[in-house]
Amino acid sequence: MSTTITAQPGTPFIEITREFAAPPSAVLRAHTDPELIVRWLGPHGMEMEIVEFDARSGGTYDYIHRDERGEYRFRGVYHTVSADRIVQTFEFLGAPGEVTLDSLALTDLGDGRTRIVTQSVFPSVEARDAALESGMSRGITESYERLDKVLAD
Repeated sequence: MSTTITAQPGTPFIEITREFAAPPSAVLRAHTDPELIVRWLGPHGMEMEIVEFDARSGGTYDYIHRDERGEYRFRGVYHTVSADRIVQTFEFLGAPGEVTLDSLALTDLGDGRTRIVTQSVFPSVEARDAALESGMSRGITESYERLDKVLAD
């Protein structure tokens, strides 16, 4: 399945759409269970260490990705975690203060399939463009390829 990443020029927004061959409850669990998220979040070849992970409304997260080039740390706050939506902030500590607001919606497509649509709002067009140029698209695409395998297990 392909991942669609839409970033209209001149706007601070990104929309990501992806379908999975799993029901919404399994896709939500893969986003909120620390034992599962370490298996798929991040590009191929990345290892993930969870510093803190409390995926509930009001909870926080803090994790580190590592590869041969170095460490990449991320953190944020979960504002809403429900059966069909996750709303959270997201900050890459390599660009401190450039916090995004992400809203992930899960839609049941029937037949054990789910569509997720994530909308991200960046503090500026420049921050959005810098994220895209940093390899964000590769990270998202490869993460979802890895998630396909986790969901198939």
